[in-house]
Amino acid sequence: MGSAQQLHLGVALDGAGQHPAAWRVSDVRPSALFTAAHYLAHAKLAEAASLDFVTLDDTLALQPGGEEVVRGRLDALLTFAAIAPVTSGIGLVPTVTTTHTEPFHISTAVASLDFASRGRAGVLAVPSRTEAEVAHFGRRTLPSEVDAEAENAEVIDVIARLWDSWEDGAIIRDEPTGRFIDREKLHYVDFEGRFFSVKGPSITPRPPQGHPVVAVYGDSPYAHGADVVLVDEIRGARERFPDAKLLAGLSIVLAETEQAAIDRRRALETYAPFPPGPSFTGTPADLATELPRLAASNGLDGFHLRPALLPDDLALFTAETVPALQAAGVFRQSYTGATLRDHLGLGVAANQYAEA
Repeated sequence: MGSAQQLHLGVALDGAGQHPAAWRVSDVRPSALFTAAHYLAHAKLAEAASLDFVTLDDTLALQPGGEEVVRGRLDALLTFAAIAPVTSGIGLVPTVTTTHTEPFHISTAVASLDFASRGRAGVLAVPSRTEAEVAHFGRRTLPSEVDAEAENAEVIDVIARLWDSWEDGAIIRDEPTGRFIDREKLHYVDFEGRFFSVKGPSITPRPPQGHPVVAVYGDSPYAHGADVVLVDEIRGARERFPDAKLLAGLSIVLAETEQAAIDRRRALETYAPFPPGPSFTGTPADLATELPRLAASNGLDGFHLRPALLPDDLALFTAETVPALQAAGVFRQSYTGATLRDHLGLGVAANQYAEA
């Protein structure tokens, strides 16, 4: 008999939780949402349970919705850079908007996060499709959905080239000759694409992972170049993305009894509808039974969990669901590697410019 499939688990740390009204019932003070300590506390919960990574949403415009929703946010990548030195195992995957951000800047920022976290960085690359974001910059017109996704794919290509523009042994620090770097191990990327022209090399040495983990959402027709694809539409997803780590988004509302979880959800829904997409409402034990079943029946590698309320649903998940998954042999007991690529089983990233 073969061993049970090992699940990969990421969790979203957005605001007071996934539900728009979470801030109205959370014990977290609204002002805390704009502190690194808020995200550190929840990242530590995820880390204690040996989860693969945490994500933090970001856009270049205010959240829609008006007075009844949380509006305003910290920069996701900078927030994770702040908590990187005081975490030790959890992967850190901030959202970065690619439409209005130069790939050179993305590559150096994510590489810097990888250095700060000692090899635990990733990036959730997301294109922009709103007039509000276009208006903030005034440099271009709103791209079509197809063009925005194609540009996102080109950014992913370019940032990998820039990460590879320094070979791993480029820094030699040869004091007798006065050479800090081996110039033969720095490379011009000389990229000419539809959206960008990038010379290189990067100003930042090759990051500890070589390639920090690149994630995208699965509604993109250009998602095939990413390491991780996050999907809400589970049916047929494996056929669309045969080579990526495939994680399904799942909002969770948990309580010690099913009725209590239903009551919690109804209480939230008196303020606002639950966000669209797959969700689970029930006990931590039932969720531990459901996750392996969903993964096996749909060819999934794991789940990107969205707690409806922080810290409540994350605390129950890490305290009760994760131990049940561990007891069933479908989730790690502790971290077995040091990097996010290790956690996800992605292997060593080859450098496309280095000689064999």
